[in-house]
Amino acid sequence: MASHIVGYPRMGPKRELKFALESFWDGKSSAEELEKVATDLRASIWKQMSDAGIKYIPSNTFSYYDQVLDTTAMLGAVPPRYNWTGGEIGFSTYFSMARGNASVPAMEMTKWFDTNYHFIVPELGPDVNFSYASHKAVNEYKEAKALGVDTVPVLIGPVTYLLLSKPAKGVEKTFPLLSLLDKILPIYKEVIAELKAAGASWIQFDEPTLVLDLESHQLEAFTKAYAELQSSFSGLNVLVETYFADVPAPAFKTLTALSGVTGFGFDLVRGAKTLDLIKSEFPSGKYLFAGVVDGRNIWANDLDASLVTLKSLEGIVGKDKLVVSTSCSLLHTAVDLVNEPKLDSEIKSWLAFAAQKVVEVNALAKALAGQKDEAFFSANAAAQASRKSSPRVTNEAVQKAAAALKGSDHRRATNVSARLDAQQKKLNLPILPTTTIGSFPQTIELRRVRREYKAKKISEEEYIKSIKEEINKVVKLQEDLDIDVLVHGEPERNDMVEYFGEQLSGFAFTANGWVQSYGSRCVKPPIIYGDVSRPKPMTVFWSTAAQSMTKRPMKGMLTGPVTILNWSFVRNDQPRFETCYQIALAIKEEVEDLEKAGITVIQIDEAALREGLPLRKAEHAFYLDWAVHSFRITNCGVQDTTQIHTHMCYSNFNDIIHSIINMDADVITIENSRSDEKLLSVFREGVKYGAGIGPGVYDIHSPRIPSTEEIADRINKMLAVLETNILWVNPDCGLKTRKYTEVKPALENMVAAAKLLRTQLASAK
Repeated sequence: MASHIVGYPRMGPKRELKFALESFWDGKSSAEELEKVATDLRASIWKQMSDAGIKYIPSNTFSYYDQVLDTTAMLGAVPPRYNWTGGEIGFSTYFSMARGNASVPAMEMTKWFDTNYHFIVPELGPDVNFSYASHKAVNEYKEAKALGVDTVPVLIGPVTYLLLSKPAKGVEKTFPLLSLLDKILPIYKEVIAELKAAGASWIQFDEPTLVLDLESHQLEAFTKAYAELQSSFSGLNVLVETYFADVPAPAFKTLTALSGVTGFGFDLVRGAKTLDLIKSEFPSGKYLFAGVVDGRNIWANDLDASLVTLKSLEGIVGKDKLVVSTSCSLLHTAVDLVNEPKLDSEIKSWLAFAAQKVVEVNALAKALAGQKDEAFFSANAAAQASRKSSPRVTNEAVQKAAAALKGSDHRRATNVSARLDAQQKKLNLPILPTTTIGSFPQTIELRRVRREYKAKKISEEEYIKSIKEEINKVVKLQEDLDIDVLVHGEPERNDMVEYFGEQLSGFAFTANGWVQSYGSRCVKPPIIYGDVSRPKPMTVFWSTAAQSMTKRPMKGMLTGPVTILNWSFVRNDQPRFETCYQIALAIKEEVEDLEKAGITVIQIDEAALREGLPLRKAEHAFYLDWAVHSFRITNCGVQDTTQIHTHMCYSNFNDIIHSIINMDADVITIENSRSDEKLLSVFREGVKYGAGIGPGVYDIHSPRIPSTEEIADRINKMLAVLETNILWVNPDCGLKTRKYTEVKPALENMVAAAKLLRTQLASAK
């Protein structure tokens, strides 16, 4: 019985790639040194899977930034602004597309389906001259083969690539991107030919867009693409992999009829309904790659339950055609439990990170082949039973409080217009008020202080003194820049979700459970294993300390319940909305304590609300109902004069704008600049927004510093569709990933642009 891994984390167990990338970007190391780190990481990943007994080991899932950007490089689809002149795409062009450079902005970045991973959105049009410009897929296959490992090269499928793209600037928004299929398929044929010549016997095409609600012409594009590629597949086995949700019946029919395809991969964790289609319609003679081991969470697989599922599938497709697989790439989970010596032993027994999931996949494959490891299965069953019966999982008082929420919609008593009037009387802000989103640069010194405090190398008094000094520096900088509503910079926080999870019951934490979010950015999601409550205030001390340093309004900074949920590894033994309501009640207590302490502006970030939107439209309404309700629970009890902000970033918000309005926040700051001001189109189309709104005026994920004129131009575009009295001026997102040498001039230009517009508006009256 064979085993397969869809993809594997690429940062390394101790984030080796992250540090190598940042050293290279800072000019402290060479391209050769970066490549050496990457080569060593790939070799260790391939060896690990080979040693574990995995038959179908992926290659080309490693990336220096993002696999969609790798495909853009492979196809030579470089936007003209990067001045690429042809030939093999190198680091300079590649990272300019990802991060921008001194003269041009980066390409748009958005969420990869409903995950916290981001990809760089291709910019395409009728005039793109596609060419085979990156041989990475072939080179990595050869690299693995030289190490004695025969891999399955993985490519983003041609139809998914086009469906995830957008029309380039200057191209009609209605331009049919699928019309470019005939232009990119010849390059796919070249790649396939080179892989075949290098000795590849299998190729994996990732086509996850097949789980979406596709129209008939989009499904026809898959049929057309694979019919065109069929002649290139001669002598090869071809796997088409899907993940993240059920494959709808029409897509399943299209997929399983594709020309020249040998096997099909399905997510049977998030797509359990696909099982019914497999049982009734799976084509005979084809391989089924059964994704029964969860690639998106960290809970140990219920091996006995998975074995039952696999045996039922074996009866349908045959023993020799069933392959045990992960539900999706393991990119979305942490790397290895071996790196967690301090994690609570009982909780640790309930978990499986990427390295352990590889072992689970192989154990299931061996069990199907009649070589069941009884001791391994027995230990797994004991861990499953321990988790179900552990008293630390359940808190009856929390469950009762959450159950009582169902009788109300938890709206504030006064409408937003009246609240804004009351808040303005208290805050006395100018038109186009300026603010930032929360965090300021996390310097090496600041990280050292936090690290030493955690390691008990400095006292609590020394730690508090250092953090207060940092807050004071951030406050003074904002006052010098003449920003209107201030933040304390969040120097006490390494991560916006981890910080709150550490202070809430029902959460566990790892030392090295890092997961890539984009580029070199990694997050360490907390693990929600039980019922959630707030034992004591979490932010009041720091917020009141910061407010005492200035007469200007100081925002209390919280992470919202939906974002804490979506950016955590969530318990899978109860519905997600129940866990979310528990978190909402904990944040509500914090909001009310901040208000009592004199904080008049409180920001409750819901950066990940859109990210959790189910991939299928039929499931949207239910999710949005409980997600928006959870947010309203947090602030339904505050006074009219307390201004509630929220923040959202890096997603397509236009399709949920009415739910955003329904959140009933007083002010929303929202990503806008990197996505070519796509957000503004919803207001041009007639949606009325009465609360305060701050569409981001510059992209903080790029080191580029925008000019005053550029920011003023953005504000003018906003004023064309939004009322002057509701518009705020702010960056796209928090500033923690930037340097002060970038932040100071960018904010200086932002404030100057706001003042310029205020003057122009005043003189126009």
